[in-house]
Amino acid sequence: MIAWRQRAWVAVFCLLVVQPAAARYDVVISGGVVFDGSGAAPRVADVAVTGDRIAAIGQLADAVAAQRIDATGLAIAPGFINVLSWADEALIADGRSQGNIRQGVTLEVFGEGRSRGPLNDAMRAEALTKQDYGAYPIAWTSLDEFLRWLVDRGVSANVASFVGATTVRVHALGYADRAPDATELARMQALVRQAMEDGALGVGSSLIYAPGAYAATDELVALARAAAAYGGTYSTHLRSEAGGVLDAVDEFLHIVRSTGINGHVHHLKVAGREHWQLLPAVLARLETARDAGLPVTANMYTYTAGATGFDAAMPPWVQAGGDAAWFERLTNPEVRARVLAEMRAAPDGWDNLLRAAGAEGTLLTGFRNEALRPLIGQSLAAVARARGVSPEEAVLDLVVEDRSEVDVVYFFMDEANVARKLRVPWITFGSDARSMTAGGVFLSHSTHPRAYGNFARLLGRYVRDEGLLTLQEAVRRLTSLPAEILGIQGRGALRPGYHADIAVFDPELIQDQATYADPHRYAIGMRHVLVNGTPVLLDGTHTGALPGRVVRGPGWRGRRR
Repeated sequence: MIAWRQRAWVAVFCLLVVQPAAARYDVVISGGVVFDGSGAAPRVADVAVTGDRIAAIGQLADAVAAQRIDATGLAIAPGFINVLSWADEALIADGRSQGNIRQGVTLEVFGEGRSRGPLNDAMRAEALTKQDYGAYPIAWTSLDEFLRWLVDRGVSANVASFVGATTVRVHALGYADRAPDATELARMQALVRQAMEDGALGVGSSLIYAPGAYAATDELVALARAAAAYGGTYSTHLRSEAGGVLDAVDEFLHIVRSTGINGHVHHLKVAGREHWQLLPAVLARLETARDAGLPVTANMYTYTAGATGFDAAMPPWVQAGGDAAWFERLTNPEVRARVLAEMRAAPDGWDNLLRAAGAEGTLLTGFRNEALRPLIGQSLAAVARARGVSPEEAVLDLVVEDRSEVDVVYFFMDEANVARKLRVPWITFGSDARSMTAGGVFLSHSTHPRAYGNFARLLGRYVRDEGLLTLQEAVRRLTSLPAEILGIQGRGALRPGYHADIAVFDPELIQDQATYADPHRYAIGMRHVLVNGTPVLLDGTHTGALPGRVVRGPGWRGRRR
């Protein structure tokens, strides 16, 4: 019997909550080992649910339950919070969220730089041309309207979102590579304030991608200040995750310090072998800020490869004006020559992820143009060789031919650095991916295995197999820590009165199964999942239930601090 189970059986004698025999509940999860999300030692107990709430935790063998779920030998935990999700469009195609529900994720958080609202007419028209999994109407304008529309369609997991700094910038001044004037900036702040009152968690920036990369620090300070008035969080993809990462961290800390906002770094990493040694300094700089009282945290994913597009392999200036202008420029010989020269040189003020990964370490995973889809699964180096061009030329050609940024996986991180981050107690976890069904329309693209395995990989490989952190600590960092970071009340812990978002899994079995070569594979070991008290996974099978709700941020309905 493994150590956590031995300790849990001892802890049963210390339980403080004992319910009377006459108690009646909708669901009782019985005989499991309870990890309550606090990081405290686990204990053997039953968890009772009435309606959408946890009703009791204790010895409930005599309780009457409409449904009893046997969790003997299994771990019972709060549902996991995916603090960086791109599942929004996938959930439109299939609301069951199978890839993440089967890992215990009960809340998907959107909004890294871009969000589904606010939209103006031009943004709505553009969005209609960029639908990956079939056509759907875009009838909403605000972020709140989108989230309510999504939930009304039916989703298995709860959903929440930041408002995107890039989104409000495009709303106010399109794709121009310039600073907003005073009127435009005031409009952007007003959009952030409206989103906060509609329940956004905060404002999110993504500073290596155009047009978000065009935002100067003072623009970000202004938007963060608008969100801070409502108790929101400023989340960011740093301006650099490679050679300029320390300067990027300093910019992030300046924004937090200037506005008093909670600060959160998305997918904290250092990309490129020549820069890997910078991670200890990055962590030290953030730790020093925390010691000085700044409320800063971060998230990570549990892999050494990232996934994005070829827009992250080109200088941002070439993308000014939007996609059509970008594609047109890449057919201009003079512009093309300049772009190629900058891609081959050491980056100056921007991150070149192709340089960080190398052509052999760059994997093609998705195209809009069906004629290009046979290239999925090949390295950029192989495609360039087959075409008789350099890797940089192949990048430009593929972007023009596909009329998209192209979906790409970049192998540019260090396993030792992944382990280093896993040991940091204020780092939580986000997949930075969609949540898909392993079949149907989703098979038209490949994907990063983190879409199906990020959380199971943490609990299997890094907790059970390598022992880099305890199971109770991993559960804390998947549940109560992100709830605290995001200002979410009533979720992220197993406590009476909290929403009944619950994950029941086998700690000895849970494991990711997805690989880079075969990514559309569900994780194993998650047995039961409840969302708002409704079982969506029973005995490892999705029930088809769609009980997900919109989770609102601290400024909901105009609450200011």
